[in-house]
Amino acid sequence: MNASVLRSACGGLRTHSLRPGGRVGGWPRRCPPPGQRFANGRCVARTWSSAGGGGADSLPAANFRKQPHARHKWDHDRSAREVVQSTKEKVAALQRKNPTVQPLLAIVQAGEDDELLEASKEITGKIELNVTQICLSEECTEDEIVEEVLRLNEDCRVHGIYLHLPPAFLTSRVLNALKPEKDVEGVTDVNVGSLVRGDSSKGFVPPTASAILDLLEKHDAHFEGKTVLVVGEGPLGLVLLALMERNGMVALKSTWSSRSHLQRQMMQADVVVLTGAEGISVPRSWFRPGAAVIRCAPTIVTDDRHSLDMTSTSDMGHLIAAYRARNIVHSYSRWLQEQQYQPWRLRNLKLQPLTPVPSDIEISRAQAPKPVVQLAEEIGLLSEELEPYGRSKGKVKLSLLERLHTQPNGKYVLVAGITPTPLGEGKSTVTIGLVQALSAHLKLNSFGCLRQPSQGPTFGVKGGAAGGGYAQVIPMEEFNLHLTGDIHAITAANNLVAAAIDARMLHEATQSDKALFNRLVPTLNGVRRFSPIQISRLRRLGIDKTDPAALTPQEVSSFVRLDLDPSKITWQRVVDTNDRFLRKITVGQASTEKGQIRETGFDIAVASEIMAILALTDSLADMRNRLARMVVGTSRSGRPVTAEDLGVSGALAVLMKDAIKPTLMQTLEGTPVFVHAGPFANIAHGNSSVLADKLALKLVGRDGFVVTEAGFGADIGMEKFFNIKCRASGLRPSVVVLVATVRALKMHGGGPNVSAGAPLPKEYIDENLSLVTGGCYSNLRKQIQIAHLFGVPVVVALNVFKTDTEAEVDLVCRLAKECGASDAVPCHHWAKGGQGCVALAKAVDRAARAPSNFQFLYDAEMPIVEKIRTIAQKVYGAEDIELSSEAKAKTDYYTQQGYGSLPICMAKTHLSLSHMPDKKGAPTGFVLPIRDVRASVGAGFIYPLVGTMSTMPGLPTRPCFYDIDLDPVTEEITGLF
Repeated sequence: MNASVLRSACGGLRTHSLRPGGRVGGWPRRCPPPGQRFANGRCVARTWSSAGGGGADSLPAANFRKQPHARHKWDHDRSAREVVQSTKEKVAALQRKNPTVQPLLAIVQAGEDDELLEASKEITGKIELNVTQICLSEECTEDEIVEEVLRLNEDCRVHGIYLHLPPAFLTSRVLNALKPEKDVEGVTDVNVGSLVRGDSSKGFVPPTASAILDLLEKHDAHFEGKTVLVVGEGPLGLVLLALMERNGMVALKSTWSSRSHLQRQMMQADVVVLTGAEGISVPRSWFRPGAAVIRCAPTIVTDDRHSLDMTSTSDMGHLIAAYRARNIVHSYSRWLQEQQYQPWRLRNLKLQPLTPVPSDIEISRAQAPKPVVQLAEEIGLLSEELEPYGRSKGKVKLSLLERLHTQPNGKYVLVAGITPTPLGEGKSTVTIGLVQALSAHLKLNSFGCLRQPSQGPTFGVKGGAAGGGYAQVIPMEEFNLHLTGDIHAITAANNLVAAAIDARMLHEATQSDKALFNRLVPTLNGVRRFSPIQISRLRRLGIDKTDPAALTPQEVSSFVRLDLDPSKITWQRVVDTNDRFLRKITVGQASTEKGQIRETGFDIAVASEIMAILALTDSLADMRNRLARMVVGTSRSGRPVTAEDLGVSGALAVLMKDAIKPTLMQTLEGTPVFVHAGPFANIAHGNSSVLADKLALKLVGRDGFVVTEAGFGADIGMEKFFNIKCRASGLRPSVVVLVATVRALKMHGGGPNVSAGAPLPKEYIDENLSLVTGGCYSNLRKQIQIAHLFGVPVVVALNVFKTDTEAEVDLVCRLAKECGASDAVPCHHWAKGGQGCVALAKAVDRAARAPSNFQFLYDAEMPIVEKIRTIAQKVYGAEDIELSSEAKAKTDYYTQQGYGSLPICMAKTHLSLSHMPDKKGAPTGFVLPIRDVRASVGAGFIYPLVGTMSTMPGLPTRPCFYDIDLDPVTEEITGLF
């Protein structure tokens, strides 16, 4: 029998053998072949393939149970053939579009009686459906049935569930455990209620009801306008009454309890349908002469049955099975439709801005966010693609990329900035205001993609990164504190590598080759085997052996000894706190470490190469490979030593398996935001993740917008976004939004220094058009020119502060256009939310319609030194570069090791276009010093250190934590902002 390939929306392709009586490969838990049981006797499962079935026309009348009477009136065979044929044609049409998925019916029953399944097997074989029969024990409990139903509900391969159970087992709890969209028998309260109400668009008509209506419609007697009596209790009777009324019949209902009243009603009815009773006898004399009788329950009609125009559900077995199969195909068709891109049904949250603007945390708490499950549904996510973390945030699975792989991307917008003051100029706030304007006010689908803030700035001097005023991500406390634990996962993974390095050095220094080998490849149950990760190391060493006993002494030595040079270990520990006293530390001082003392240090967690990998990876497999390639140091013989050599790369992937999924949140106006990854732009590449952008670009649709932010000025974050992130992702930007403030322009125009925590000098409070002009013609113009190097149009967003005058605002917008911006608009999102950014949104929409001529700044195959020089001269305005002897040696080494084609990630101050923080405007004529050059091989870039750059920030004299506290009664955070 052929195998059927089932595509899982949760995980790609799986192949399942569908032999009669065979096991479904990969089927969850308890599904042995027939005749076999687990020790508790709870379940067997059988699966039939649809392969090889003939067409509906090949169904001979002999295949159907013969009727002993009235075949001319109740033509079950003909009706069944017609339903089978039309359903088969629909399946064929769906299969032409989706050949990798077949409809699947799961039948849950108690015991292994196959008698009533024969019709289903025969019909589904003709229509090309798959059936799996799950046999619970005859003594199964309600809990066991519900557990099985819930499992099938969540299995995206199953399109219909049929509970073939005794009536006593079909409790309300069992029936309503079914997902209505898989309830092909139409027995849940949701389905019955919808049908009775007249809405059958999402539910299913019970197959028995469909069969009865079919036969009545095709009966020799014309029943429209005739009286139909439905006798009995239960959902089938309710559905029949509703459907018959809608088909023009006069429908009456009665129960078995009142015999005299029932007899009078039967004598008046043209059609009698008997349901929901067992062992009750009805005299022939009760029926009106010429009446049609349909038995849906084991009632007994006394006297001469042949004198009645009668049929029963046992006679209609194949017809009911055919309608059940039709329902399965309807469910399958709906499921396929759900897999396609869904238009957004976004419900925006209303803002009521106050004057004066309250604190950020007050604004955040005044707005109740939508449940993240609701937000996910509004933007077209499937329920199985979201993993909620509490009520207001959730992880989105990467399977979405596979589901929507044919969906065109939306437009890609980058928010960058001019060289900022130490206070920051509001790029995150502009990003959020822009997506609020696009979605909530212009009704254009838009997604914001932001970095997760580090605890360092949150508790240090800068604060969080959730935006501000009426342009925020909410809840802002959750955004800024822990979120879904991604940075903690990075910290754990990074420090596992550090621990592995020192442990390996200790063991190599204190053990012989034989002792190391015996411990690295231990004998378990009398057998010594290499692990897969150890076999990978052997392959890299050129040893093509898998039997540990076959290695020569020299091969054993090469395998067990990484021989790391302590002076050339580049891997440091990390912590997500600004702790200046960890910049340089000594480890190994305990007596148990046997003299293995060395100097090392800590970085801030977001400076870890694992953070850079998280931001640049595009799949779990890619992340696993990048983690394996990370170089942690150099051996004494000059060979790079990787995380794969340490044997730790698989464990790192396990620690990062949830962190790779972007976190879904929302803005104050209920528009969606992805928060993912958080590398700094001065010491890393400063952009949120490739995966968040790719997921968002699929979700917004062809005409939608994804707005992402690059850290610090355009000379750092934007340059790295283009040359590193876009090179890794293959994505191409449509527009750059360049954020400027009057405050920063005054600084670049010659104003005094600005310091965090100190009052602003009067030049920044009073109108000063001269300083503004100087800043526009220096730094603003230079940053616009940098964007044009990459062929991308620029829209300047002037983030307006309350101290800015109208003349200053007008001047900036005019001069920005003179300097090459396609447009320049003032933005008031901080005080007005999305409404204050509508002009910017319209400008971005116009600019995105223009053709893009994107290009990289340099060819990746250029020598490392030339790539550094290109960035220094074309972006920073340097005259030339100067490499230290150490930096020169490193570039030669990396080239020799085959890393020369990696892009460049400059580690440089964000406070100036040059390497000198106090040089404002657009300095020229300087020589850029390259102190050192390092490689993040796993992340995929070379990073030169320009001047003195610290990868561990320090706390100021008065950090933000002085103001942060918790109310122990309400559990509300105070003083965060």
